[in-house]
Amino acid sequence: MSKVNQKRAKGQGTLFKIHNKFVLSPKEVAIQGVSVTIKGKDEAYIKTHFSELVTESQKKAYEIYLQSEKESWMKALPVYLQSAIKPDPDGKEVIEFLVNNFDEFDSYFLSLIQSRKPRAGSAFQYTLKELFKKLNYPFKEEASVEGKPDFLLPGEKHYKENAPDCIIFTIKTTTRERWKQILIEGRKGLGQFLGTMDNGISENILKDMLANRINVVVPKNLKIDNEKYEKATNVLSFEDFFTDYLDPAVDRWKRRGIIL
Repeated sequence: MSKVNQKRAKGQGTLFKIHNKFVLSPKEVAIQGVSVTIKGKDEAYIKTHFSELVTESQKKAYEIYLQSEKESWMKALPVYLQSAIKPDPDGKEVIEFLVNNFDEFDSYFLSLIQSRKPRAGSAFQYTLKELFKKLNYPFKEEASVEGKPDFLLPGEKHYKENAPDCIIFTIKTTTRERWKQILIEGRKGLGQFLGTMDNGISENILKDMLANRINVVVPKNLKIDNEKYEKATNVLSFEDFFTDYLDPAVDRWKRRGIIL
């Protein structure tokens, strides 16, 4: 292999950068996952089976993403090799290149693994966004109100006029100590709701959340199967969140002409 081509092959993460040009974004996989999951289902079904649909949409989105990874590998590798080595009819150049560039491929596969978790988190947000839209719930994404909560319901205008009448909904796939980040987000609102798929929130953290007026919203099966969640008064299923908080607020906003 020429010295010029060796230098071109040494760029850190080069293959992964090419891969990212082909792989589906979290938004794209979430939209496709939701579309497949809710196909043929009406608004009433989506609302009463929301927890199930969130879980299934996430699973489907992950399957779609893994398939996209494979397809992107098949597209990215030829582009990468063609840019790094000259044409080689007998294959010796390719073999030499692969042998000498272990670090590049090691970095590529490590980056793939490390990118899956944050992409899953982003996909969860897009999944909820798509399902909320299917139910015609009014919201503003990342409104600038003492931080940028994921969803502000019904919107930024009403928050400025009557903050205590608004609902703040933030999304995190896992919580740990990161839940404290939402304390400043729309703290003047009616209440803060944290949507999550995290099944490992401790009893002490749940109590801390309750003391800070934060309700945790999870798929129904997570609440039923987790004794801590079942006992905690501030852990709700998505269906309970709609019935006890969001739907009454929507009715109120409609009566007052805040939303149509």
